[in-house]
Amino acid sequence: MLNQDDLETVKAGAPAYLLMIDGLIEESPEDTSLLLAGSKLYSSYATTFVTDEARSRRLAVKSLSYAKRALCKNNSALCKAVDGRLDNLESVLANTDLNDQNILYGYAVAWAGWIQANISDWNAIAAIPKLVALFNRSIALNETFDAGGAHLYLGVLTTLLPPSAGGKPEVGRRHFEQAQTFSNGNNLMVNVLFAKHYARLVFDQKLHDQLLKQVLAADIKKPGLTLINTLAKIRAEELLAESSDYF
Repeated sequence: MLNQDDLETVKAGAPAYLLMIDGLIEESPEDTSLLLAGSKLYSSYATTFVTDEARSRRLAVKSLSYAKRALCKNNSALCKAVDGRLDNLESVLANTDLNDQNILYGYAVAWAGWIQANISDWNAIAAIPKLVALFNRSIALNETFDAGGAHLYLGVLTTLLPPSAGGKPEVGRRHFEQAQTFSNGNNLMVNVLFAKHYARLVFDQKLHDQLLKQVLAADIKKPGLTLINTLAKIRAEELLAESSDYF
């Protein structure tokens, strides 16, 4: 599915995969690999194809639920800490190791999807510091994991707000640049999010247009990234078309 370049085909076929993974998890409810796969599938489907806000929130809850079950099965202390105080979470994270990274990162990704689906809820906004702590720990363990995916998420999270409201655009820029490096430029969505969240925030039209034109000129067919790159090209065209009006 990740190597498909036809979004409509994937959109039509994805619900069958959702039902299949639900069935597999019912049969093996403690299989952390299945739980993470289910979480990723629900999160990807919701963020890529679902426009109805209520439905997006429901799917994000399902994704987070699967990820939380995997997290609790793998590390009970961390399972409890994500629902508690930030300082306690940071203390527990300090004791995690590479054996925890896959599930720790998977939970963080699902949580990011949930926050995105509930961004108008202040409870979601309040959870961002804990999410940042999870991604920072993933970077500390191995920043190349998932081709630098934690850097991409932190790039977005640190540029959600302007500096006057606590945003850190230059920190975000460094994370986006690291994500470019660790993905070897193959993940075109990095450029799209770099343009959307950083270049627009600091009103840098030259960088904005340059990043998006690189996406439009690039080959989308990369192993495991063709689907996301197809979507990235669509998003790049939309953002570039809005450029003169935005800036």
